[in-house]
Amino acid sequence: MGGHMARNLLKKGYPVVAYDVSKDALEALKKDGAVVADSPAEVAANVTRLVSMLPASAEVQEVYGGKKGILSTVKKGTLLIDSSTIDPSASQEVHALAQKQGAVYMDAPVSGGVNAARDGVLTFMVGGPETSFQQTKALLDQMGKNVVYCGPVGTGQAAKICNNMLLAISMIGTSETMNLGIRLGLDPKLLAKILNMSSGRCWSSEVYNPVPGVIEGVPSSNGYKGGFGTALMAKDLGLAQNAATTTKSPTPLGSLAHQIYRTMCNHGYSGKDFSSAFLFLQEHDKKK
Repeated sequence: MGGHMARNLLKKGYPVVAYDVSKDALEALKKDGAVVADSPAEVAANVTRLVSMLPASAEVQEVYGGKKGILSTVKKGTLLIDSSTIDPSASQEVHALAQKQGAVYMDAPVSGGVNAARDGVLTFMVGGPETSFQQTKALLDQMGKNVVYCGPVGTGQAAKICNNMLLAISMIGTSETMNLGIRLGLDPKLLAKILNMSSGRCWSSEVYNPVPGVIEGVPSSNGYKGGFGTALMAKDLGLAQNAATTTKSPTPLGSLAHQIYRTMCNHGYSGKDFSSAFLFLQEHDKKK
């Protein structure tokens, strides 16, 4: 995700200083014109606008607050935009630390997946000081097509975890529906066509169908490689469940989706795209 976002900035003429724990990822960005740094601290020392994309809360806290972290060298007035999906409280903690250094921190998680990152059509959900939103939007517009202001720091994360809970539920529902239809003798492409012109239509059925061969260019048609990993979806569902507990919100389907994705992780699906819920249903049934 971060690599594609950086490339879109390069394509738009922005100079990019990049850091990644993956040497291969850094080398690829270097070939595309980025300047390579040795640490997050080195990036921060050389920029006034910084975008981070990381797996989870722990990585964000380390990259920002660690020994060689961003906040150890950040310049006053630097705009810090974190596009990771993490706990809203973690965003608020980093925001408070950034304020002490005179920097502005915005949480701006994304929706759309790897293909949308590549094509520069991501949706960004932004939380932070409203006075810094237009400056934030000007940069995010280079990497996405929708940039929405949600409110104070943490509200971008709140919007994202709500979105991903619904996405997980709809993907499981689409997988169950497609599996049932196939077993009833329906051609999967025909069934998808009918769903997508009927009231069952959703993003999981129309844009990211979980059945191999129904849509080209999505992970299900590439052995469930790439895309958004099952482990990451389980993580995001965990964040949603934590939020549901904190706010005493009933989320029975969200809880069940979390359980299913955790079970998938325990059965070897962690590295596969989250649409492999369809494959899991098929293989799980065979074992009965």
